[in-house]
Amino acid sequence: MRKTIFKKLEAEGLIANYNRLRKNLPPRLPDRVFIWDETFRESLKVPTAFLTYVEQVKLAKLMDEAGIAVINVGFPALSESEKSNVKRLVNESFKNVTLTASAHATKDSIDACLECGIKEVTIEMPFNGLNLKYRLKMTKEQALQKAVESIEYTIKHGARVNFVLMDGSRTPLEDILQIFEAAANAGARRLVVADSLGFLRPLSMHYLISHIREGLPDAVKNKAELSVHCHNDFGLATANTLAAVEEGVTCLHTCVAGLGERAGIAPFEEVVTALELLYNIDTGVDLGKIYRISQLAEKAFALPIQFHKPIIGDGIFAHEVDQQLEELQTQPLLFEPFPPEIVGREATLFIGRNTAQTLIQQIMEKAGIRASPRQMDELFRRIKGSQESWDKGEAQMTFYQVKKLLRELQKGYLMSEFWLLVEQVTRQKPKLQELEKKQQEANAK
Repeated sequence: MRKTIFKKLEAEGLIANYNRLRKNLPPRLPDRVFIWDETFRESLKVPTAFLTYVEQVKLAKLMDEAGIAVINVGFPALSESEKSNVKRLVNESFKNVTLTASAHATKDSIDACLECGIKEVTIEMPFNGLNLKYRLKMTKEQALQKAVESIEYTIKHGARVNFVLMDGSRTPLEDILQIFEAAANAGARRLVVADSLGFLRPLSMHYLISHIREGLPDAVKNKAELSVHCHNDFGLATANTLAAVEEGVTCLHTCVAGLGERAGIAPFEEVVTALELLYNIDTGVDLGKIYRISQLAEKAFALPIQFHKPIIGDGIFAHEVDQQLEELQTQPLLFEPFPPEIVGREATLFIGRNTAQTLIQQIMEKAGIRASPRQMDELFRRIKGSQESWDKGEAQMTFYQVKKLLRELQKGYLMSEFWLLVEQVTRQKPKLQELEKKQQEANAK
């Protein structure tokens, strides 16, 4: 359906599709890409997000059915409960999907993955000056050695390795090439460029990926696949992910509904639908399951999907009846970018306060109902009155109560609350001024 709906309109000369112009098709555009889901891993960083094991299994099984290629099931070294959940997920039966789990470049972190029975470990590590100085607190040579040793250790213990270069979009090109070559030669099968702070523009992503590809030796490109992990801090995660695909990248990190740390990462539903419908690229995903996945995730995370969210928002295929009703019913693509059935949705029509009385009368007459002027006035009064009598103030109060409840679902403590708790338990007052002074001195250096 997706391959013929637009071609038919083009062939009849009814629309122009600039996406299909040869000059607009990048030369490196692949025929097939693979979706790597990061929903479980990224949700660990969302204060209000929490999944029970049963919810994790349901979501993972549906993702597997939908054709997602890789699922990152979490970070076992984070806690015993996280480790237990990952271990149980590994023992579930899946049809096609590959399970991976994240680890830092340390023996303990990698061992936590191996002890869960994970056969594909994703090692995360930064390599730019800022992270070396303030996070890793080691030299570039030490970090490089640590990365190589971690990869070799993991492979020695029978697991495959993906290597994620954290903050890769702010790492000098020569350093990216250096650590990617070392990681690939050590045995990493995927090399992931992480735009960890959503800092790139699409044209910058084109530049970075093309220069990484050009700079890596052929031997490295033949043994390791390039991948991207794009955060959405500037609302560019989808655009940057698509830009990477235009440069030939075939393994794409996404999250359902764009969940993740801070503003989240590239939304699964946007990336997949855009690739399938705008690029005609096979993602391996059953588009008809996209909406079901998003609804399951919304319920499990208790995080509402915004009304106007592309692809999966409640308002995307909703239309208030107006003078264009007949045209909408005859040819929905006049008002919708694609048939909602493609992504498991359906269009909804509603009569509202902006629907003209004459139009309502015409709709009724077509259905064989003839109403008197008095009846029409009463009908229209009720339609319009249902909204005018609506207590907006009460609705706003309910809205803010829901927001308050969602905030209360956060499991952590603000730092001020943490120190108050410490004082209550230990009966000792923290020397916050001294801590602040030391922090200021460290920042000054």
